[in-house]
Amino acid sequence: MKKALYERPVIQRLNVGLMNKYGTKTEFEPVREIDGNSVASLTGQFGSPLFVISEKTIRNTYRDANRAFKTRYPKVQFAWSYKTNYISAVCNVFHQEGSWAEVVSGFEYAKALHNGIPGSKIIFNGPDKTKEELELAIKNDSFIHLDNLDEFYLLREVSAGLSKKPKVAIRVNMDTGIYPMWDRFGFNYENGEAMDVVNKIILNSNMDLVGLHCHIGTFMLAPSAYSVAAAKLSELALSIKKKHNKTIQYLDLGGGFASRNTLKGSYLQGADASPTFDMFAEAISSSLFNAGFSEGDLPLLVLETGRALIDEAGYLLGSVISNKRLSDGRRATIMDFGVNILFTSFWYNHKISPAQPFGQYSEDTVLYGPLCMNIDVVREQISLPPLKKGDQVVVHTVGAYNMTQWMQFIAMRPAVVMIDLNNKVHLVRKREGLETIEGQEVLPGYLKNCER
Repeated sequence: MKKALYERPVIQRLNVGLMNKYGTKTEFEPVREIDGNSVASLTGQFGSPLFVISEKTIRNTYRDANRAFKTRYPKVQFAWSYKTNYISAVCNVFHQEGSWAEVVSGFEYAKALHNGIPGSKIIFNGPDKTKEELELAIKNDSFIHLDNLDEFYLLREVSAGLSKKPKVAIRVNMDTGIYPMWDRFGFNYENGEAMDVVNKIILNSNMDLVGLHCHIGTFMLAPSAYSVAAAKLSELALSIKKKHNKTIQYLDLGGGFASRNTLKGSYLQGADASPTFDMFAEAISSSLFNAGFSEGDLPLLVLETGRALIDEAGYLLGSVISNKRLSDGRRATIMDFGVNILFTSFWYNHKISPAQPFGQYSEDTVLYGPLCMNIDVVREQISLPPLKKGDQVVVHTVGAYNMTQWMQFIAMRPAVVMIDLNNKVHLVRKREGLETIEGQEVLPGYLKNCER
């Protein structure tokens, strides 16, 4: 008979926090392995903290999304959002599955080319494109999405000196019933600004208008908003056809689909609150079919889905540094990872699982990171069993943005590994060391001698 874990008796002061219909206890079983690899062996080989990416989960999630859209609409193309996670191993899994690249900077554009993606399968978004980057995109036959009139004038100047016409689209912002409305980027639909710039592009013989693009928000929980966006982009495309006899080749509905993470302050868990790919696909495809396109003019549907495709494939493994009691009696546990590498802890209540067996007792805990900053709070409140120094945890659903928005602040950034379809572990980004930082520094000669 297995001996039960000893748990010392405690008198606990109650600190009532937010509740939901599931109560407060978050874990009933430890998560001891990921895709057949034990947490202990992973951190033993690559150190703690450690990001782990499941290739199996990426491919299964992508295929689920692809199926949801292609069974409803005949012309669909995904374009992987590099800003969501631009670890090359991650990008290339999506590219192997058939995804194009969607980039928002010259750096990301160069990375996509370095990953072997032909320019004709790269969508160049973002408000900051230099003259040199635009020239490169034109020569590589990439799709250039215009954000503002200054960019239009710059592209007109650049294209005038080239023999090849740039393939352009415009970003359109609109009212979809979600507020605050995202109108920082692109040209407004309701006030006619979008149609005005369309007229300028078509009347300019040096550009070829091929698409319309929108990105209506982030972590969207309302598929109906995409239905409105698809209808308005379709109406604009049909107006262009009627006025200029110009067929728009594709409509890009951008990204923003919610993952299964749980937003801070949410009553429901993310798994219950977030719409499925089928729900988004149904809303978008229905609007496109009902818009009035003729069969020959039905546009390609482009999707720049990022977060919803990668979040669940990412895990962060970490270890307990220490424990203490706060002045109000709450238990505080300090981990070896913080908001410097888990940026999304500002947005989400990430699911966090102990990686070793535990008993029935749990208590409300504040989970801190190791940084000397008061804002370094991974979870303001989470019900966990008592964790002792050296115990390990698994943070779930961290694949999006954490490996692009992480900071080298106070501590070095950890390694990233990917587990392949055969459960073999591959190092895909090395753990940083002092040489990583100092390798970019230049120390003036007169400061090399620090003796007084």
